[in-house]
Amino acid sequence: MQPLHIVLLILGYFGVLILISFLTGKSANNNTFFKADNSSPWYLVAFGMIGASLSGVTFISVPGWVEGQQMSYMQMVFGYVVGYAVIGLVLLPLYYRLNLTSIYTYLEDRFGSYSYKTGASFFLLSRTIGAAFRLFLVANVLQLILFDAYEIPFWVTVTITILLIWLYTFKGGIKTIVWTDTLQTLFMLIAVGVCIIMIKNSLQIDSLFTYISESKSAKMFFFDDIKAGNYFWNRFLSGAFIAIVMTGLDQDMMQKNLTCRNLKDAQKNMFWFTIVLVIVNFFFLALGVLLTDYANINGLDAHKDQLFPMIAMSGNLGLITSLFFLLGLIAAAYSSADSALTSLTTSFSIDILEIDKKTDEQEKEKIRKKIHILFSFILIATILVFKYFIADASVIAKIFQFAGYTYGPLLGLYAFGLFTKLNIKDKLVPIICIVSPIFTFLISYFSKTLFNFDFGFFVLVLNGLLTFFGLLMIKTSKKNQNA
Repeated sequence: MQPLHIVLLILGYFGVLILISFLTGKSANNNTFFKADNSSPWYLVAFGMIGASLSGVTFISVPGWVEGQQMSYMQMVFGYVVGYAVIGLVLLPLYYRLNLTSIYTYLEDRFGSYSYKTGASFFLLSRTIGAAFRLFLVANVLQLILFDAYEIPFWVTVTITILLIWLYTFKGGIKTIVWTDTLQTLFMLIAVGVCIIMIKNSLQIDSLFTYISESKSAKMFFFDDIKAGNYFWNRFLSGAFIAIVMTGLDQDMMQKNLTCRNLKDAQKNMFWFTIVLVIVNFFFLALGVLLTDYANINGLDAHKDQLFPMIAMSGNLGLITSLFFLLGLIAAAYSSADSALTSLTTSFSIDILEIDKKTDEQEKEKIRKKIHILFSFILIATILVFKYFIADASVIAKIFQFAGYTYGPLLGLYAFGLFTKLNIKDKLVPIICIVSPIFTFLISYFSKTLFNFDFGFFVLVLNGLLTFFGLLMIKTSKKNQNA
């Protein structure tokens, strides 16, 4: 593809998103921005959440992960099913019963303001870093295939990327995103399907499922080495807890669920979302098997996060493959990033600045718009930092590793709140939530160094347990009647 073709594709794509923004942003206010006026059809939310969950990282990193990890990622995906069941049966009823805009308001009702601010702060840190990781990966690809040709520096690429997201989310917020994410998920899934078909034809494969099942890269379950990071129960349980914290305790993902008309619709959304997500992840891994074999057969030096982009954009598989790869990449990236920017704006406005307690509606809207711009600049700055410090490894692995340290305290707080009736010394909660990740890192590091035991993504569970036990240490004799 010529750079001009890519520019035209991007402009046409964002033209459609901005049109959707215009149509959904009419007469928008803060309630529209934060909760879509509680009018979103559940099936649109479910479909759009697939794109937001997968993101550009999954689009690129999961296929590239197969070379070194085979299809062991499916062990985590099966764990997601358990996690999503907990969300649908435990967390969603709680959020709808309390009629929450920000899910972290629960922590204030349960423990107090210090716990509330701590939980919200950990989300803001987690989502900022996670969104920046995802956008960093995509910005790198766009830089390589487009902006380098025009000698445009990386910081300009990043700025343009964030500006485009801000442009179609600043007015309608989550109401716009429910519709744009649906469109972007559709583009992403079509792109994956087209790429699988094109590589399958190139390798002259008769039956895709027979080929995958017989491939040495298709091993899915690992029960041999309990100390290994890909050990089944390590990955499965990690997947369950990752789903709970990165979806159920994440304002970004739950904000979409809370736009449904009622609890029943939100639970339908989670049920169908779970089924489709498992199927989609399988096809991403199947694509990884095909890409790995294609690279080996053709002697291509393409690995990890470079595997899919290099093969798709090489031109060897035709213009159609390049076109749909780029379309899928952009769709996957922005379906995750737009909701992240909106949820960061929501959480900071509601949880930190508490604008919902103000009475002047115009003032609240002005504050929200300023915060929206602020987080746009924060994302730009964070991505530029990653440009100079990120290591040569799959980005998806880094996201899950980092999530173990930042979402762990949230896991501990919510578990303590839901499964005990104990009250705690609220002022000490920030200390517990800071100390727990530090101890988690030390335990994980020395267990691997001294005993060759790799906690892997299970650091999330370890961190949550340490936070839980830390909260037990600061409990009071008084029981909370709101528990």
